Amino acid sequence: MIIKINATYYYWLAIAAFLGLFGLLMLWNTVLVPSTRFPVVFLLLLNITPLLIPLRGMLNGNKKSCSWMAYISLFYILHGAVECYANANERGLAALEVFLGLLLFFGTAFYVRPPGQKKAHT
Repeated sequence: MIIKINATYYYWLAIAAFLGLFGLLMLWNTVLVPSTRFPVVFLLLLNITPLLIPLRGMLNGNKKSCSWMAYISLFYILHGAVECYANANERGLAALEVFLGLLLFFGTAFYVRPPGQKKAHT
């Protein structure tokens, strides 16, 4: 039995994952574990800016922007996986980053092309 889910639900999953990832990165770099090596503003610009580039189109439901957000989320999945391995003190935060990055990736990817949808022949 295959359950068909409306693409709108994947869109809202992606929005929720985006907000969670954005909030996590903001808290992680400012309140929870601020860096002692680099200025906080520099780390925020480095970590948050890629998320903000396709945000306007994603909020408007633009599928091209959502596909770009899926590509960008792979960076956060990779970053979280490396932090999980390298930094035992921040393993919980990094695992949450991986989880939210995966939710963002699958939410945006399935919004752009829902599972089970046949490819249109041109």
